[in-house]
Amino acid sequence: MSLMKAAVFVEPGRIELIEKPIPPVGPNDALVRITTTTICGTDVHILKGEYPVAKGLTIGHEPVGIIEKLGSNVQGYQEGQRVIAGAICPSFTSYGAQDGFPAQDGGCSCHGYKPMGGWRFGNTIDGTQAEYVLVPDAQANLAPVPDGLTDEQVLMCPDIMSTGFAGAESANIKIGDIVAVFAQGPIGLCATAGAKLRGASTIIAIDGVNERLEIARKMGADVTLNFREVDVVDEIMKLTGGRGVDASIEALGLQSTFEQALRVLKPGGTLSSLGVYSSDLTIPLGAFHAGLGDNKIVTSLCPGGKERMRRLLNIVASGRVDLGALVTHEYKLDDIVAAYDLFSHQRDGVLKVAIKPF
Repeated sequence: MSLMKAAVFVEPGRIELIEKPIPPVGPNDALVRITTTTICGTDVHILKGEYPVAKGLTIGHEPVGIIEKLGSNVQGYQEGQRVIAGAICPSFTSYGAQDGFPAQDGGCSCHGYKPMGGWRFGNTIDGTQAEYVLVPDAQANLAPVPDGLTDEQVLMCPDIMSTGFAGAESANIKIGDIVAVFAQGPIGLCATAGAKLRGASTIIAIDGVNERLEIARKMGADVTLNFREVDVVDEIMKLTGGRGVDASIEALGLQSTFEQALRVLKPGGTLSSLGVYSSDLTIPLGAFHAGLGDNKIVTSLCPGGKERMRRLLNIVASGRVDLGALVTHEYKLDDIVAAYDLFSHQRDGVLKVAIKPF
């Protein structure tokens, strides 16, 4: 039996690199040899035991690689082809997917449906922090990487770029809108880039790290605010003449940022929430206009599938956005425990870490 190296969840606070069998390929699957993957903030929640997964599960959900073997039913692809697959890999056969929400493509009527059902890699099946990953429903999820693009340039497409752009899309940004993006981590930076592509005329980026605010300007931010230096709500209301922003995007998952994103929103505006919250949220009465402000609060889960990936790859290939700068560090898969230590403690200006199995 052929073995591969894989980073698995052992117990809270412990992820280890072990050897496990290379998975067999079913008729609708593809075996992809990973050339680059990365660590996500969600993986850190798994490491800390804040998000439960099965012991022994291979972690990770952001694959860039080469097709090693195709299932007998998979058409339109070739072994040896460079591909990505979305972090969310729907089958497109569920009620949720056919109702227009493929990210919710999970569960069945007999066992009940639950949110995030389309997130399988590193959640319900073995993930991508390994030498190989088995991609289910491969014909629905594999997207060829255009020639000339590096792994680092497309590494954000499976999750971070798709999620950040979804935040801008869900915010219903129109040409000429003023948009505030709270938190400029990788997802927030992609939301900033997405707001620019959607036609926002003024993008206000908020963070507490000046280096991230500098990157935000490269992604399209017109105004940057360090919340450690100014009262963000007051400053944004001054910048908008007291009107408030047309849309705000919350990309951190804290009560404080959610509340600020609501307080700066104009009546009739949209709050697009991308944060993963670990406790109950409270909606302030005044900021919510007692429920009479015609506001929308919208959440989004990373869209997946090959058509979504194709569109994101086109954006990268066109040069309209360059997310390679978000990859700040590189580690071998053999050193993934050290990579987790760096990323989880946010040392050395880390944004994203490229993990190379080979």
